[in-house]
Amino acid sequence: MSREIRLNAFEMNCVGHQSPGLWAHPRDRAWQYKDLEYWTELAKLLERGRFDGIFIADVIGIYDVLNGNGEAAIRQSTQVPVNDPLALITPMALVTEHLGFGLTASLSFEHPYPFARRLSTLDHLTKGRIGWNIVTSYLDSGARNLGQKALSDHDARYDYADEYLEVLYKLFEGSWEDGAVLRDRERRIFSDPSKIHEIRHHGKHFQVPGIHLCEPSPQRTPVLYQAGASNRGKQFAAEHAECVFVAAPSKTILKKTVADIRRRVAEAGRDPRKVLIFNLQTVILGETDAAAQAKWRDYKQYTSYEGALALISGWTGIDFGQYRPDQVLKHIHTNAIQSAVEAFSSADPSKQWTVQELADWVGIGGFGPLIVGSPQTVADELQSWVEETDVDGFNLAYAVTHETFVDVVELLVPELQKRGVYKTEYAPGTLREKLFGDGPRLPASHPGAAYRDLGRLHGPLAAAALA
Repeated sequence: MSREIRLNAFEMNCVGHQSPGLWAHPRDRAWQYKDLEYWTELAKLLERGRFDGIFIADVIGIYDVLNGNGEAAIRQSTQVPVNDPLALITPMALVTEHLGFGLTASLSFEHPYPFARRLSTLDHLTKGRIGWNIVTSYLDSGARNLGQKALSDHDARYDYADEYLEVLYKLFEGSWEDGAVLRDRERRIFSDPSKIHEIRHHGKHFQVPGIHLCEPSPQRTPVLYQAGASNRGKQFAAEHAECVFVAAPSKTILKKTVADIRRRVAEAGRDPRKVLIFNLQTVILGETDAAAQAKWRDYKQYTSYEGALALISGWTGIDFGQYRPDQVLKHIHTNAIQSAVEAFSSADPSKQWTVQELADWVGIGGFGPLIVGSPQTVADELQSWVEETDVDGFNLAYAVTHETFVDVVELLVPELQKRGVYKTEYAPGTLREKLFGDGPRLPASHPGAAYRDLGRLHGPLAAAALA
């Protein structure tokens, strides 16, 4: 029997996310990103389609590598303007019951102590439907605006992230014991100080002596997402992540990536089947293949070459403005370009990729692959990706919003359900329970679980239990 396919909606609190220029399409609603109704309507739509969650991207900073400035990104609304993603979650949770929320927040720009409170608050308000996409950021412009000369070295950011997670695990898992909250009206005692512990963290980057400010939320630690594609990033994911987001442009690359991640997870002492891997994907659907192709041609009229180059330049750190559109990529000698060429040429080694062709690829859906067709055609293709690469599901980017997601819910989901590869009802419980079928908390094999014995290590906040 074929495996269940999992779907997340890939969104961002901005106008132009992964399809630069499509904001100008007459049916696109991205300009309404400032309105609560945009988000609450989307949340209800996704829950009707039994999506596992909405994965909300974010950046701090602007894409200013192209031509050495941010003018192209600003002109084309390439992920700027961009609003804070955290504020979206509470209203979306209010109109849904099951939909999960993957919040992107950079640990490079957030101190772990107040950030832990924000996450616990959201987990309380959503009744345990929060996930955190752990990112270390990649735009120097963001670092400069926070008083840093530039982002620190890539691998050093992950060393910093390791300690950041240690602080959060201590706060989430170890500070408040189970049973610390009494709510005893008769004795007028709300919490038992003997079961609440200072974490006494003294590290290289952080000094956090006190207790977590929040009582334990339904999941304690939110579901942990990670999107690093580098060797160090994949190692970090193997140790910490429960869901991994990748953006492989071909089945060949994705198969290797998935196998590498699962191998690393097993070496870290965790169950590789308990880590879900999602690939970035975009689908354009019509009632028939011909109708879908016509829709794709309509969308193509609005793609932005300049906007695509702004994205690619920001992602790779290479200024593509210095190259002609017809310049062949393999003749551009930089490490970043070579890795991109290797990834894109894997599906067709004989193909000569030009700058224009790379921009055309990114123009709808970013680096992820695009599938165009009827529900039957798209379902066939998604099933083949799962079966041939061992991926668990897809983060679906939109071309035109909400139209892309309406088409998925009304056309694709029924076809997948008919084939028995997509859920017809949500599982009960928290996001972690829905995704993995286990309990609401981190499993014992996860490194975060090791911090549950802070009381034994440090002693209680109060010397004696309450009488």
